[in-house]
Amino acid sequence: MSANFAISFNEIYNSFYRKSYLFVKSYVHDDMAAEDIVSEALIKLWERMKWESIDPINFYLFKILKNQSLDYLRHQAIIRDAHSAISNSLKRELAIRTNLLEASDPTDIFSSEVRQIIESTLNSLPERTREIFRMRHFENKSHKEISDLFHISVKGVDYHISQSVKALKVSLKDYLPLLCAFAFLN
Repeated sequence: MSANFAISFNEIYNSFYRKSYLFVKSYVHDDMAAEDIVSEALIKLWERMKWESIDPINFYLFKILKNQSLDYLRHQAIIRDAHSAISNSLKRELAIRTNLLEASDPTDIFSSEVRQIIESTLNSLPERTREIFRMRHFENKSHKEISDLFHISVKGVDYHISQSVKALKVSLKDYLPLLCAFAFLN
């Protein structure tokens, strides 16, 4: 056991804490970090003093404080660089998304998709229902003209069109708010 082990931890703490804290804080600029570094350094010093004679104590303590402060500052630099890299990556991603959104025309994005859904839905309908819907909505034929062509009543034409509209509503349910918004904006 060393000769200076007779010094208690309280004596070391009372003798060196304040000066050590001010020294460390002047470099790390963080009260809590400075307290932690100083506490750990004082414990290391005291533990070391159990096994060997340390003279002068203040030089050895300074060496511990310096090394732990450097470790802390290096670690902070790594954290800062990581945050900066993440921030830059997020800024680039945000800029890309902003540019893409600014350059996009929502009608172009959704029109082909909506057209495909309409085609697919209409193709799934019975042939007569599909033809009646196409004549009414794509060829602008009147209910009377369609009824004459198919030899059915105007009520029969209404029935086929309502069946088509029901099927399209189901197929386009996710797009209806968007389509309404476009219709309102145009």
